[in-house]
Amino acid sequence: QVQLVESGGGSVQAGGSLRLSCAASGYTYSSACMAWFRQAPGKGREGVAHIYTGDGRTAYADSVKGRFTVSQDNAKNTLYLQMNSLKPEDTAMYYCAADLYGPSGYCSGSPGDFTYWGQGTQVTVSS
Repeated sequence: QVQLVESGGGSVQAGGSLRLSCAASGYTYSSACMAWFRQAPGKGREGVAHIYTGDGRTAYADSVKGRFTVSQDNAKNTLYLQMNSLKPEDTAMYYCAADLYGPSGYCSGSPGDFTYWGQGTQVTVSS
C-alpha cells in the first residue's frame, strides 16, 4: 500500500525558513514524479514544485522560484521542500503527491497526473 506522510510544517515569521519532508512507502521510489502542492483557505490547489526522481529534474512555480528548493533522498524514500524567505502569502496546507504510472521521464506537475497524496502539513507565515 502506497503511503505518503508529510511533516515539518509550523508557524514562522515572514523571512523565516521551514523544511518539509514527505516519507514515502509501499513502492520503489527510484523513478517517479514527486510534487509539492499547496492550498490556502478559499483557494484552489496550486502546484509548488516537482521533481523526477530518476534524474533529479525539477520545476517550480514562479511564485516560489529562488526561495524554495525541492530535493530527494532515494535511500530514505523521502522528498523534501526547503522553504526560505517565507512570505505571508505562502500560508497554506502543503501536500506531497506521487505519480507512479506516467511514462518514463514524464513529470508535468499537473494535479490530475498524481494518484497518491499525503494528508498535508500546515504552514503559517505571520507578518
